[in-house]
Amino acid sequence: MFKNKLVAVMNGKIETGVIMNALAHMCIGFGAEVGKEDLLLTDYIDADENIHPYISEMPFIILKAKNSNKLSSLRQSALELGVRFVDFIDTMTVGTYQEQLEKTKNTKETDLIYYGIVFLGDWEKVSELTKKFSLWK
Repeated sequence: MFKNKLVAVMNGKIETGVIMNALAHMCIGFGAEVGKEDLLLTDYIDADENIHPYISEMPFIILKAKNSNKLSSLRQSALELGVRFVDFIDTMTVGTYQEQLEKTKNTKETDLIYYGIVFLGDWEKVSELTKKFSLWK
């Protein structure tokens, strides 16, 4: 069993292409912050000695939330438990990144639409946080 658990919970109300983009953005940022060691990144080598680099040894579970409110509550619970996370919100999808920063700065948390959240933390804590969500299908 692994010490930590890696889980994404994504908003089921957002179209597939947009949600995949949000997941990619979160993974890039979180991966850079967390680092290779904590993510247990390994190079897989095939029989022809081709390297398939930076694949996590631990499972990465993708779950679905019914709506943004569920993700907002989940984020708050993660903060309370001290679980590391990254989230993605609707203001991150409008215009240039400068416009996105400005839009985010001028939007209250209660008005944000959450697209997803990615966690890496103690297996039991992350399991407790995410047990009410179903697998993304």
